[in-house]
Amino acid sequence: MDFNHTEERRMLADSLRRSLERGADWAALAELGVLGALFTEDEGGFGGQGFDIAVVFEELGRAGSDAPVLEAGLAGGLLADCGRSDLVEQIIGGTLKVALAHAEPGMRYDLGPVSASVHDGHLSGRKSFATNAEGADLLVVSAVAHGKTALFLVDPKAQGVTLHTTPALMGGTISEITFDRAPAESLGDAGTLEARVAAATLAVCADALGAMETAKAMTLDYLRTRKQFGVPIGKFQALQHRMADVAIEIEMARSALINLAGHLSAPAPTRDRHVSAAKNLIGRVAKLVAEEAIQMHGGIAMTEEYALSDVARRLVAVDHRFGDEDWHLARFMKLSA
Repeated sequence: MDFNHTEERRMLADSLRRSLERGADWAALAELGVLGALFTEDEGGFGGQGFDIAVVFEELGRAGSDAPVLEAGLAGGLLADCGRSDLVEQIIGGTLKVALAHAEPGMRYDLGPVSASVHDGHLSGRKSFATNAEGADLLVVSAVAHGKTALFLVDPKAQGVTLHTTPALMGGTISEITFDRAPAESLGDAGTLEARVAAATLAVCADALGAMETAKAMTLDYLRTRKQFGVPIGKFQALQHRMADVAIEIEMARSALINLAGHLSAPAPTRDRHVSAAKNLIGRVAKLVAEEAIQMHGGIAMTEEYALSDVARRLVAVDHRFGDEDWHLARFMKLSA
């Protein structure tokens, strides 16, 4: 089987990599068509498949970008499912930023049930782990209305909305949000939330793979240039073996990502089993690569000024987004029973 990307996806990856090396911002990413790659043709984009998502986020992870592209795909996908093509068009054009507020305190990684509620068009409740909500123009919020979980559109600057925001370990920001009778516009049913979170988990895995490749490249360069006893430390057999182990683990992570991308559109039980298998493995490998890269660099890797520190934080944070390795292992066993 040929697992190479199509020519169009390779061109997108090459263009995106060059743009990110030049410091592309949100507007530049939209102009390049990166946001359009997250949506299908029916939704106004030109991609939307598992491999399209993987291509985009691997390059974002490789460059260490903190642009809110994942939020655009996740919240924007839910807007597309609710028939809001007008808002999706603005997202693809780069004129609208959106974020999802779904998780709640004590909910851990499960998708429900939620306790936030809407009465007479006003939303009350608390949400946690809302990434890049501070810079969003609109929030897609899950809440209970008439006994069912539905999605609502909320202006984060509206009266009754309070954000408590802090820098996130993986880059960008993370917010705890309190809604106190905030005006909320009904979007529709939340039935596609699980499928969109599966796609977002694929995005996180691809981002991690890109970051792992960056950590590997930085470590190899350091091993070739750092000298001890008059020779590059990369000549030492023990470090060669450790670097080989890292390379093998990264290739295993790549295989898991390819497998997940190919099954993203499969029926829910099959899709979710592959989601959990990939997230479990990639969460473990990301942590291993971060630890090995730091140890093989030595003391310099422990300084904030050295670029590896941001990469390592990004890799450690992977395991805490959309389920850690233990949670996904338990989920995989349950789905395989």
